[in-house]
Amino acid sequence: MVSSHLEKLLANSALSESDAASLIKEVASGTFPPSHIAAFLTAYKMRSPTVQELYGFRQGMLELATPLNLSAYGTIDLCGTGGDGKNTFNISTTASFIVAGAGVPVAKHGNYSASSNSGSSNVLEFLKVPFAANEADARRMIEEAGITFLHAPRWHPAMKNVAPVRKELGIRTVFNLLGPLVNPSQPKKQLVGVSTQDNFDLYSALFDRLQAEEDIEFCVVHSLDGYDEISLTGEAKISYPGSITLVSPQSFGLSLVNAETLNVSDVASSAKILVSVLEDHDLVNNQIAAPRQVALANAALALKVSKPQKSLVECVELASESLKSGRALDSLKTLQGMAS
Repeated sequence: MVSSHLEKLLANSALSESDAASLIKEVASGTFPPSHIAAFLTAYKMRSPTVQELYGFRQGMLELATPLNLSAYGTIDLCGTGGDGKNTFNISTTASFIVAGAGVPVAKHGNYSASSNSGSSNVLEFLKVPFAANEADARRMIEEAGITFLHAPRWHPAMKNVAPVRKELGIRTVFNLLGPLVNPSQPKKQLVGVSTQDNFDLYSALFDRLQAEEDIEFCVVHSLDGYDEISLTGEAKISYPGSITLVSPQSFGLSLVNAETLNVSDVASSAKILVSVLEDHDLVNNQIAAPRQVALANAALALKVSKPQKSLVECVELASESLKSGRALDSLKTLQGMAS
C-alpha cells in the first residue's frame, strides 16, 4: 500500500512541513519498499521541493540522526550541495582547516563523492584523517585540532535503507540537496554553497527562516558560472540574513583565476593541492596560487559569518594569517595524529 503522503506527492501536491517530515522518515527508516523509494526520488527529480517541504525534510532527517551536542563550541559548517560538475579540488574542506586555524571551531559534515572526482570524505580518508565515531571523539577533535569531521553515513544510519536505490538510479536526488541541512550537531553558523540559481533562491529563503526561528547565522553562495562555492572565476551571489549581494574577486582583494587551475582528476591530486595550500608554499610552476586564493576566499566568507563586523578583505587577511602562522596545517596534522 502506498503511503498517503507519497500519494499526495505523486499527485503533484505540495506537502505540508509535517507531512514532509513524516514522508522522509518513512522513506529513510525502511518502511517503504525500493519501488516506493524510487518513486519518491523521481518525483523530486521532476520538481524542486518547496521551502516548507525542505524544512520538513530537514526536521525529519535530524530526528532520525544520531544525537550530537557540540553547542558549547560555537562551531561552523562549510558544506555545499555539490552537483556543479566542475571537478574542483576540495575547496570547502581546505577552507575548513584555514577557518579552524583562524580560531573558529569547525564541525564539517560531508560524504563520499556522488558526482565529482573527490568528495570531502574521499580526500580526508586519503589523508588518513579519522572521522568522528561518537560525541566524545568529536569533542576531543575540536578541543585539540579546532575541527571535527562528521561523515554523514555514521550519523545518519537510516540512510542505509535509501543508499542502494540511490546508487541504482544513478542520479542526483533530493538527498544531495539535504546534505548541508542535516549536520547532526546542528551548528548555529553555516556557509552553504549551491550550484544553481533556483537552489540559491530556495536556500536563501530557507535560511532566512532558520535565522529567524533558530538563530542560525549563515551565508549562502552561488557563483554565477555554476560553482557551488566562491570560485573567483567570475562574480557570485551571496545571501546573508535579510540581504543578497553580488561579489567579485576584487570584493575579497583577490584576482580573477582561470577555471582550469582549480580542476583535479582524482582524489590524490585533490589531496596534494589541499596539503600544499595549508603548507603555504607553491607547487611546481606556481600551480597552487589560484587554489590558495580560492580557499582563502571561501574561508573568508565563513569567517565573516562568525565575525560579521569584519569586511571580506579583513577576513581574507585573517585567513591568510592562519596559513602563514602554520595553524591551519597544524589542525590537519593534529587530526592525522588521532588516527588509530
